[in-house]
Amino acid sequence: MEQIDGLPESFYAPVRRLTEHERIEEGGEVACYIPVLDLIRMPPLGMFNDAAAFYATLGHEACHWTRGTGRLERDTSAKLWNGRAYHAEELVAELGACFLAADLGLSPDPRDEHASYLSGSLDLMRGDSRVIFKAATLAEQAVDYLHGLQPQGRALDEAA
Repeated sequence: MEQIDGLPESFYAPVRRLTEHERIEEGGEVACYIPVLDLIRMPPLGMFNDAAAFYATLGHEACHWTRGTGRLERDTSAKLWNGRAYHAEELVAELGACFLAADLGLSPDPRDEHASYLSGSLDLMRGDSRVIFKAATLAEQAVDYLHGLQPQGRALDEAA
């Protein structure tokens, strides 16, 4: 630490919260939402089979993003989901991504990770038949929240 003590202020980056547009970072090989950074990380478009797959994946991660502080603050506690909070959240994000893809007229090809997400969700649903309805409701709330971020007066039909 003594090597950097006393540096001029110009060496320190100001701490600021990311804007809505800065919360998506391109890079890496895996798409993910990083809650502690409140950041969506997406691989470059060229790593996907097509643009529809990229945007479907972005929709999945954006649905995860809606659970954050100051947004929907979705309860992802294990207690709520019989110890399977991870699988429940993945189900919410997968359903939300499907809803978004349908809204946007996208028909992405299934990917390997769909199977792994949904296999965990199947175990969750076997334990509670109402899980799919709860997850679908939360996914719909996530999608509604994302739609609410669009500029006023601009419907999805107009954007196409």
